[in-house]
Amino acid sequence: MQGDVPKTLPRATFLGSGTSQGVPIIGCSCEVCHSDDPRDHRLRCSLWVEVGGKSVVIDTGPDFRIQMLRERVQSLDAVVYTHEHKDHLAGMDDIRPFNFLQRTVMPIYASERVEAALHRDFHYAFEPNKHGGVPDVDIRLIEGDRAFELGEATWQPLPLMHAELPIHGYRVEGLAYITDANHIPNDTWGLLDGVDTLVVNALRPSPHYSHFSLDEALDVARHVGARQTYLTHISHLMGLHSERNATLPEGISLAFDGLQLERRDQEWHPTNRQHAWTL
Repeated sequence: MQGDVPKTLPRATFLGSGTSQGVPIIGCSCEVCHSDDPRDHRLRCSLWVEVGGKSVVIDTGPDFRIQMLRERVQSLDAVVYTHEHKDHLAGMDDIRPFNFLQRTVMPIYASERVEAALHRDFHYAFEPNKHGGVPDVDIRLIEGDRAFELGEATWQPLPLMHAELPIHGYRVEGLAYITDANHIPNDTWGLLDGVDTLVVNALRPSPHYSHFSLDEALDVARHVGARQTYLTHISHLMGLHSERNATLPEGISLAFDGLQLERRDQEWHPTNRQHAWTL
């Protein structure tokens, strides 16, 4: 079937592991922003997941186009959104090449808040007499924690809070993805039972009003008890990747752009790939 992922092991690729400004930050002279280590070069946060015979991207931030080119993504079956902030939404227009290549409408899974933001920011894609040079999408509403199917995989929404903003994380095939959260509601903890690999945001060492700090993210990791945890949505304030990563507890690591995981024997393991590129 057109758009189906070849029969390979389920795979997840970190398209971006950075914050809303990315790393390096424009005009910043800190050692992280001037690092030669490609793991310190962080595009806006996003994950490409190939499971259940489908190719799915979580969030299309401002770097979506270059992330698709970097990973040489040839087909995309759906986009799943966590929330409506620009660093997670702004690249939606670049769905157009997939519309053209696949000659299909792109399914988008989103909350009502995200749908409203898409209609506001990309109004031209939803006008009755739109022309052919705009993204062609079909929004499918996510309702609370109601699971949905993509190919042969079940996607479980994870209701979260980002300060006062309700957002979603996702669980699929033993992998849980949480970004931009600073609070996990009681009902959501149960949806994380038995997770093999957890991805959770950790903005910086010091507290923040709308994101987990490093210590808070480590507390989440301990509570979930996943075999492996990766920290994402990382700012330059976290310090150099090599130095910070060396201080983390066993089973917890900083993610980096291009990090690739494969699901083998019900567990997600990193491939031998080291990094994707440098900026």
